[in-house]
Amino acid sequence: MGYYDDQTGSRGRGLASLLFTSLISAVIGGLIVLLLTPALSRAGLLPASPGGEAANNRFAEKKSITVDVTTDITKAVERVQPAVVGVVNLQRDNPFQPEALQRGTGSGIIFDKENGKARIVTNHHVIAGADHVQVVISNGDNAKHVTAKVLGSDDISDLAVLEIPDNHVKAVADFGNSDAIKAGEPAIAIGNPLGLEFSQSVTVGVISSPKRSIDVAESMSMDVIQTDAAINPGNSGGALVNVAGQVIGINSLKIAEQGVEGLGFAIPVNDALPIINDLIRHGRVLRPYLGITLIDLQAIPQEYWATELDLPSSVNAGVVVRDVMSGTPAAKAGLRSRDVIVALDDQPIHSGSELRKYLYKEKKIGDEIRITFYRDGSKETVTTTLIQQPVEIFR
Repeated sequence: MGYYDDQTGSRGRGLASLLFTSLISAVIGGLIVLLLTPALSRAGLLPASPGGEAANNRFAEKKSITVDVTTDITKAVERVQPAVVGVVNLQRDNPFQPEALQRGTGSGIIFDKENGKARIVTNHHVIAGADHVQVVISNGDNAKHVTAKVLGSDDISDLAVLEIPDNHVKAVADFGNSDAIKAGEPAIAIGNPLGLEFSQSVTVGVISSPKRSIDVAESMSMDVIQTDAAINPGNSGGALVNVAGQVIGINSLKIAEQGVEGLGFAIPVNDALPIINDLIRHGRVLRPYLGITLIDLQAIPQEYWATELDLPSSVNAGVVVRDVMSGTPAAKAGLRSRDVIVALDDQPIHSGSELRKYLYKEKKIGDEIRITFYRDGSKETVTTTLIQQPVEIFR
C-alpha cells in the first residue's frame, strides 16, 4: 500500500473510537442526572416542574373560603319575606261551572295575627270580581293554599283586607313610617312578579320620590311613593320595604310604556292604615260626603266660562257643580248647579280629583268645611258640616 492508503485507514479507526467514547459518556451522564435529580429537587437546587410533585401539592393545598354577605338589605328581606304571600283570584264563568278557575294572581302582606286568625292587605284590583280568593303561603319548597275571607275592599284606594286561619302563618310584617322616608334611600320590593312561580321575589332600588300625586281615575288622584325597584304584574299588593325591615308601602301601580323603565309606585302605609282599619271594622271605607256631582272647569270650552258661568277672567281653574243632592251638606249650604268651586278651607282646588283627595285625606265625618266659589261673577264662601257617605254612593 501507498502512503496515502495507510493514512485513510488510521483516520477511520480514530473516528469510530471517538463516536463510541461519546456515546458511552452520554449514557453515563444521563444515568447520573437521572439518579441525582430527585435529591437535587428535594434540596431546592432545581426548579419544580409544572407537572411534578410541587404542582400536585399546590392543588392539594386549595382551601374553601366562606364570605359573609349579610347586609342591612339581606336582614330586611329575612324579616319581611316570610310575611309576603300570593293571592289567587278564582272565578266561575257561569253558575253551572263545577269549579272556579284562576283568573289572576297578585301579592299580599300578612300584617296581623291574633285569636287564631291572620289578616292580609292586598290590592282591590287583585281580588275584584272573585268568587273565591286563595292565599298561598310559601314555606321552603312547600306552598300552602288557604281559602281566604274578604273582610272588605275599596276600589278608590285600591286596597283590600283578607282573613285566613293562622295555622301556617310563621311571620307578620311590621309597618314603618312612610312620612319619614327620603329620596335616594334604599327601597326593597318583595312580591310575586308574573305569578306564583316567582313567589317572594326580591328587587332592590331607591326611593325616587317620597310623594307623587297621580291620577288613578278620571275624577280621582292619590299620593304614592315612587321607586325604581322593579315592580311587575303580580307584584301588586306586595311590600315596599325600608332597610330597617319595615313595610313603608303597598306596591300598586306600574307604568310600562315603551321607553319607560324604573317607574313603580306604592301606596304609603300611613295613608293605607286608616283605610285598612275601616275595612276590618266596617267592610268598607267610611268617607265624608258633600253631596255634589262635578265637572272640571278645564273640561268646559273657554268661550262658555264668561257667557254661561259668568266667571272673571282671572279664574282659570276650579270645579263646576253639576248637580246638588237634596238634603246633603252642599244643599244645606245653599250650593247650586253652575257654581264654580275654587277653594276648600282656603286651599286652592283645580280639579274634581283634587277636591275628592282633599275631602278623603284631610277631612273627617262631622268636620266643618269652608267652600269658596263663584256665582254670577261674585266670589262667595259658605260653611257646612260633612256627613258620612251613603252606602249606595261609590264615587
